[in-house]
Amino acid sequence: MSRPGLVLLAGALLAGALGGAGAADPDAARRTDSDAVRRLVEPCGGCHGPDGNATVPGMPSLAGMPAYYTHWQLIMFRDGRRPSPVMAPFAAALRDDDLAAVAAFYEAQVPRPRPAPVDPRRAALGRPLADAHRCTACHRPDLMGQHQVPRLAGQDLQYLLERLRGYRARTTSDLDGMMTMIAQALSDEDIQNLAHFLASVPPRPRAEVAPATP
Repeated sequence: MSRPGLVLLAGALLAGALGGAGAADPDAARRTDSDAVRRLVEPCGGCHGPDGNATVPGMPSLAGMPAYYTHWQLIMFRDGRRPSPVMAPFAAALRDDDLAAVAAFYEAQVPRPRPAPVDPRRAALGRPLADAHRCTACHRPDLMGQHQVPRLAGQDLQYLLERLRGYRARTTSDLDGMMTMIAQALSDEDIQNLAHFLASVPPRPRAEVAPATP
């Protein structure tokens, strides 16, 4: 099966799992600016930024992240499938509809490029790597992510490096094993160059991103 096909299959399987966990909450998007939701996300601001644009090196920005992806990650933190001494207690304290509302809040925020310096030379070397490994097949041509696939465009450089190294070392959680498989072929230089390229791509507001392929 092709990689896009695997994405759709995984998305279908996740839809069932999330459906039972309140992911299909039709009111979540309308509540993204409510006082209640802002109280829910307030503890997240120290690491991820008040509006999801993190400035702490190594911390991912959540602004503009597909709600489906953020919601699923929160469920995995809560259920222990993605171990984290920081995120697990936070996720465990939230109800299912709260998780959906938090994810919708961050999806609605406007993402900004991270302040970490990007090496233009490495970014230029990373572009053909992204093409060769077909990053855009799952993460979209604009690298803004879709469904359970995260946004990479303009993401924190240190975070991207850590995730790619973790996939290669098989220590990072991987929904379908695709990233772990791809990372095995990456050298240290490849990881550096690919991360610099991904971090260099300007992120876009989710409202300007074309709907994901159903």
